Amino acid sequence: MAEIYNAFARCREVLLDRLKESAPARIQLLTGPRQVGKTTLLLEIAARFGDRAVYAAGDDPDAALPGFWERCWADAETRAQRETAVLLLDEVHHLSDWAGRLKGHWDRARRRHIPIHVVATGSSALRVATGSRESLAGRFERLTLSHWPASSLADAFHLSPREAAQSLVRFGSYPGAVEFQKDFARWRAYVRDAIIEPAIGRDVLAMGAVRRPALLRQVFAIATGSPAQIVSLQKMQGQLQDSGALETVAHYLALLQDAYLVAPLEKYSAQALRRRASPPKLVVLNNALLSAMHPDGPPDPAREPERFGFWVENACLAFAINQDQQVTYWREEPLEIDAVFNGSWGQWAVEVKTGRYDVQALRGLLEFCRRHPAFKPLVICAPDSEETARRHGILSISWEDFLIKGPPGN
Repeated sequence: MAEIYNAFARCREVLLDRLKESAPARIQLLTGPRQVGKTTLLLEIAARFGDRAVYAAGDDPDAALPGFWERCWADAETRAQRETAVLLLDEVHHLSDWAGRLKGHWDRARRRHIPIHVVATGSSALRVATGSRESLAGRFERLTLSHWPASSLADAFHLSPREAAQSLVRFGSYPGAVEFQKDFARWRAYVRDAIIEPAIGRDVLAMGAVRRPALLRQVFAIATGSPAQIVSLQKMQGQLQDSGALETVAHYLALLQDAYLVAPLEKYSAQALRRRASPPKLVVLNNALLSAMHPDGPPDPAREPERFGFWVENACLAFAINQDQQVTYWREEPLEIDAVFNGSWGQWAVEVKTGRYDVQALRGLLEFCRRHPAFKPLVICAPDSEETARRHGILSISWEDFLIKGPPGN
């Protein structure tokens, strides 16, 4: 059985273990999407350390006032005079020259043997990673708190596995949005106002690499309107209201990936140049973004089987990506398969089928595995449809079980 981890619980366990080490140890940088629990985790740590903890948020108004850094560190150093202290810096990427300043204070603490641990979070992988590489080389360890899997929803909200998987496909997995699901208008407002707008309007734009914000938003809208679909950059360019160079469109897709919103998958190939030249397959990393952006909300499986199929496939591929698997797709006209997984789960060639299918529909899967025998074929299908694949010696699993357990055991 594939290992499925609860990212929140794992990060909490890792951080608490590292905070037991002799201080000052390496700076802990925690990145991840908005609204998955980074602030909650810091506040839990603050509660455990009590008056030995200093919590400060980089997006608070006070952070813009002169002397913010100095006040935080002075407070932490005063507490460290009694016993080991911990400085918790939330949304650190909003602070000016955060990496350079953090380096200076941490180096000073090392020289003077001041027992202070530092944990910093950020919602922008690019800004946090870039800053840490430039100024904090050798001084930090990085963790990622990813989008929640269905199993975490089941545990946290006392849902059955089936309910959790269905909820993830329809409403995504942001824990803070669960309480609003019965009021769709309120739920949509929460996702747009608390997640989408801050991620695009603040995190991505703050990277300083977006000259045309309207074009960025259009690229995001196209991606959320084309989940689990292969879309050439030329086709995307043709759908944009504002014209933009292909390089700009590709750059904006990369920024959306760094903000944990969209993953443009490459085509599987042993040759890197061919992978880069192929059109991307767009996977939205949390299905909540699909429901919030689509005018009709989540699809009805009976009335909209095609749209529902794309959403199930998107949820399955996003789940694999969020579990740190390398995910690509494969297409050699007229054959293709939905995904290729490579990572701790093993090597899998994957086809997602939410409707009826026969062995002819699996020709691409069988051909890929013939050419690449290291990969095992897997059909992710509607519940009670597993036997169709199994009759032909192909492993299969329902999409509900897959979203809870991952691929079947060897």
